[in-house]
Amino acid sequence: MKCLILAAGYATRLYPLTENFPKPLLEVGGKPILDWLIDDIDQSQLVDEYIVISNHKFATIFQQWAAQRPQPITVLDDGTTSNETRLGAVRDIQFAIDQRQLDDDLLVIAGDNLLSFSLVDFVRYARQKATTCVMRYYEEAEQRLRKCGVAEVNDDDLILTMEEKPAQPKSHWCIPPFYYYTRSDARLVRVGIETGCGVDAPGSFIAWLCTQTPVHAFQMPGPRYDIGNLDSYHAVQQIFTPDSNPRQDSLT
Repeated sequence: MKCLILAAGYATRLYPLTENFPKPLLEVGGKPILDWLIDDIDQSQLVDEYIVISNHKFATIFQQWAAQRPQPITVLDDGTTSNETRLGAVRDIQFAIDQRQLDDDLLVIAGDNLLSFSLVDFVRYARQKATTCVMRYYEEAEQRLRKCGVAEVNDDDLILTMEEKPAQPKSHWCIPPFYYYTRSDARLVRVGIETGCGVDAPGSFIAWLCTQTPVHAFQMPGPRYDIGNLDSYHAVQQIFTPDSNPRQDSLT
């Protein structure tokens, strides 16, 4: 299995911290955000390569970081240089598939989120389902629902419908940017793009895919922390500290 890490954004809401430095490498609790994610995923012993998709502005910084890591990490430069010219997450996924000629199951994650639980639980769930899978959490506030992917899910965790940033949310199930694509469904990313699925938000491909093939939604056992602005960055610093690990890891 390969792990694709989406890290080609420009994080303009975190300026000046991210004006010349990538958000996924900001330190939280004494180490970069990506270290938290990769150290956790590595416990599954299922990932044989991590692929970080960067923009051109930050590619060298990611390469310097990757050289210090023990895992096999490839950094891809998507060639973009500004927020206005970015490819969008779905096109970045296809870019990585093309560049590395991938034909594998794919764990696709955002590089700027932290979790209070282990992603290994999610990988195990997806392996048991043997379908493409996403994660979901209950969101009460309708204002927040309008800013994310929202899915209708049946009693067997099967996604019935999904929509990115809906004006009228059909449920309270939010879908954060953590996905497990089966090998066969990963081959459909290009088809989704050509068919007209959105490309900016990574969930746009899932919204299309669940109309083509079964996609299941794993209910998150704990909170996720989206580091979107300076306030959220400072808040997560109080949760993830060098002396405490907020994760309730299934392997410990």
